[in-house]
Amino acid sequence: MAAKTILMLVGDFGEDYEIMVPFQALRAVGHEVHAVCPDKKAGDFVVTAIHDFEGHQTYSEKPGHRFTLTHDFNAVQPASYDALLIPGGRAPEYLRLNATLLETVRHFAQAKKPIAAICHGAQILAAAGVLEGKRCSAYPACRPEVEQAGGHYADIAVDAAVTDGNIVSAPAWPAHPAWIAQFLKLLGTEIVL
Repeated sequence: MAAKTILMLVGDFGEDYEIMVPFQALRAVGHEVHAVCPDKKAGDFVVTAIHDFEGHQTYSEKPGHRFTLTHDFNAVQPASYDALLIPGGRAPEYLRLNATLLETVRHFAQAKKPIAAICHGAQILAAAGVLEGKRCSAYPACRPEVEQAGGHYADIAVDAAVTDGNIVSAPAWPAHPAWIAQFLKLLGTEIVL
């Protein structure tokens, strides 16, 4: 397996586990992950938030960590990347307002490169207009956006993931084992035990 170069779109108050875990897991199996955020450069950081499921009507939110960006957003050349990773949390609600970011997402969709989105990451896919006819999971509160973007909301367990073509998606961080495994499959990564 040749190592892949993966672009990860992050922002302030992105979900801590959904940023840290895939970033570390993908690097652990040999892939290169470039973490970028609009209006920030390599060495800057985003602050994360920890979303927990504690029996309330929605998740609770607690302070996370400072996550250091590895590359400059303004220097991103989408054609030089093999895949795209979009964590959830609150960051997608404002990241989807960035026209350059949305054009970057469209590049990956049109080129049929692997895309992994989790939780509120579907908000970015919806805003980019790449969900037409696609089955996509997300945090349940994002269902209307998935459907309004022409997608078919995958109402699956919180620890499950779904792949439709080049897009793998999941409702939230409890799905990491399934979501990351399906993304690795799209990447052509084989782990031999």
